[in-house]
Amino acid sequence: MDEHSILSIALGSVIGGILAMTGAGGGILAVPVLVFGLGLSMNQAAPVGLLAVALAASVGAVLGLKQGVVRYKAAAFISSIGIIAAPVGLHLAQRIPNKPLALVFSLVLVYASIRMLRNASREIRNGGATPRREVLPCVLNPVKGRLRWTLPCARVLALTGFTSGLLSGLLGVGGGFVIIPALSRYTNLEMKSIVATSLAVIALVSIGGVTAAAISGVMYWQAAIPFAAGAVIGLIAGRQLAHKLAVPRLQQAFSIVGIGAAIMLAVSVLGFHA
Repeated sequence: MDEHSILSIALGSVIGGILAMTGAGGGILAVPVLVFGLGLSMNQAAPVGLLAVALAASVGAVLGLKQGVVRYKAAAFISSIGIIAAPVGLHLAQRIPNKPLALVFSLVLVYASIRMLRNASREIRNGGATPRREVLPCVLNPVKGRLRWTLPCARVLALTGFTSGLLSGLLGVGGGFVIIPALSRYTNLEMKSIVATSLAVIALVSIGGVTAAAISGVMYWQAAIPFAAGAVIGLIAGRQLAHKLAVPRLQQAFSIVGIGAAIMLAVSVLGFHA
């Protein structure tokens, strides 16, 4: 095994660990890690990051299914919309020049990081999860323990799936930074169920994007296979540590790293020099 493969595995394990411990964020950090760590372009990094996220999230989703915390019908509905949108994003990504694509990614990363930072800080300040609105589009039936499928609920979940799928194909991200806030805001699911359901959606949508990338011949397999293997290893190891660590603090740390990575990526593509 050469040094490049070892580095790919190591970097992938970091992404998998972040995905396990925060429930989101690992996918969106994968692209900056690939760009700076392995020297890939945005067009090369996006499909590679997507493959890593797909495999790692699949492992997390299977473990969640065994625990009975995945809302599989909601996950299937969201991902069915996302799978349709992902190839559209991939098609756009291959036609947008590297510089503007990297700048768009930087803006999305800053937005996701700031949002997570604010939510984590609010949770720490309140001593727990932020109270939800009394009226929610998607709520569990207290008798059957299943989501009540109404038109507002279907509309919210469909929009979540479309947004996560489009960003998945366009930027090579899993979409957890879209799915988790949406499920937290519009459903009354417990956080462990939200995270597990998010991983299931990420896995299904990412697999759709990976398949499209493989068919179109834009997957950089030399980096993709070891990086994805590392992500799976990192996710399994991260799950062992997640329950021992304070998630809001981890999310704060991720947010700071994410903002820094976004700034570095923007500076590098714009060609600024000290």
